[in-house]
Amino acid sequence: MTGHRATRLLAAGAVVLSVLAGCSGGGHGSPSGTSGPSASLSPAQVVQLALKDVERYWTATYPTISGGKPFQPIQGGYHPYTQSSPPPACGGEEGVYQPNAFYCPDGDFIAWDAEQLIPQLQSKFGRLLVVLVFAHEYGHAVQYRLGMTDQPTVVLEQQADCYAGAWLGDAKAGHSGSFTGITPAQIDSALAGLLQLRDQPGTSKANEGAHGNAFDRIRALQDGVENGATKCAGYNEGNLPITEVPFTEERDAESGGNLPYDQAVDTLVKDAEAYWAKAYPQLTGRQWKPLTVRPFDSGSAPACPDPDTIADGAAFYCPTGDFIAYDDQRLQALYEAFGDNAVGLVIGDLYARAVQHRRGQSTQGSAGQLAVDCLNGSWTNDLLHRDPRTETTKLSPGDLDEAVAALLAFGRGTSGSGASGFDRIAAYRNGVLNGLSACK
Repeated sequence: MTGHRATRLLAAGAVVLSVLAGCSGGGHGSPSGTSGPSASLSPAQVVQLALKDVERYWTATYPTISGGKPFQPIQGGYHPYTQSSPPPACGGEEGVYQPNAFYCPDGDFIAWDAEQLIPQLQSKFGRLLVVLVFAHEYGHAVQYRLGMTDQPTVVLEQQADCYAGAWLGDAKAGHSGSFTGITPAQIDSALAGLLQLRDQPGTSKANEGAHGNAFDRIRALQDGVENGATKCAGYNEGNLPITEVPFTEERDAESGGNLPYDQAVDTLVKDAEAYWAKAYPQLTGRQWKPLTVRPFDSGSAPACPDPDTIADGAAFYCPTGDFIAYDDQRLQALYEAFGDNAVGLVIGDLYARAVQHRRGQSTQGSAGQLAVDCLNGSWTNDLLHRDPRTETTKLSPGDLDEAVAALLAFGRGTSGSGASGFDRIAAYRNGVLNGLSACK
């Protein structure tokens, strides 16, 4: 990315929002509706509040990362556009209608599609997602104000994601008068939106327009929420963990990296078994006893007096019988919706539950679920770091996003107790990036 190109909202792999076309640059998906003054506003009104509140945030925060220099808000204005009224030109590039949002450094302005993009994001994923889109674009403006744009596109995009998360953390802390009472369910809806705003599987991080897979973009957003703008400002090519990789074989690219369903189940079960045969002794000092895994037809689950269920009862570990069982039709439906590593996420969760029961640890409540997710991620860590020249089972591009999608499909936050999808993804990511030792 050069200083003369607009940074734009990326929308690749748009399973839900097929209207969104891939392009270079930046905005990020975000939480669904909010309570408080913004609870019943139109998309245009939400955008106005969002821009005002993000300016509030950076007026207070920018001096902490700029060595005390005051923040200068956007000088070139804010420009909604439609098909009949396209966006302004940027850096010599004629304004052409696209369902996008972007920051233009030459004109120091933010423009967005007010006809399709913003209304559809708000309708499908909620108002807070709209706010994070603009927090992301304002993040690009901050980069230019700091003079910190000499990084690969993927780093700049995830830094803007992180800045958007920093705003979200500030709003969650009660500092926003416009966006209050943000709930775990709203944040999880935002994460579901982020799954639609990601690179296509197989995109190399070295590509000029690369933004990152959903796994990495959600990590950056969570990093901002948890650690604030100072952490985001420190992002660079040398310290940012990027898991996005290109396809290395043509046949994998043609299949999207997905094995046929039956082969995927068989391969993943055998691999999880082999992983825990070596990992369980490291965790407990005891040998691993092989698990029985039983598929069943819907409505015909094997008898178990104390099932530890997941996915709304579609699968369970039975502590009394010491076996795993899954509804074959429902697992196949998950595979068809998201891909083969959605199956891997379920199988990994079930094995992690067996690990916890066998070592006398709980799988219940928020703490128990997060422990399961970390252990599940530790298996993914093992898959992620295998030598492709010698290992036959390994992760393909897109697999981490498939796992996140499956987790959100049956692990979304509610107003009740238990771990939210936001927290579960963080725990899973901890295992993926740091391995078994992070889960002890």
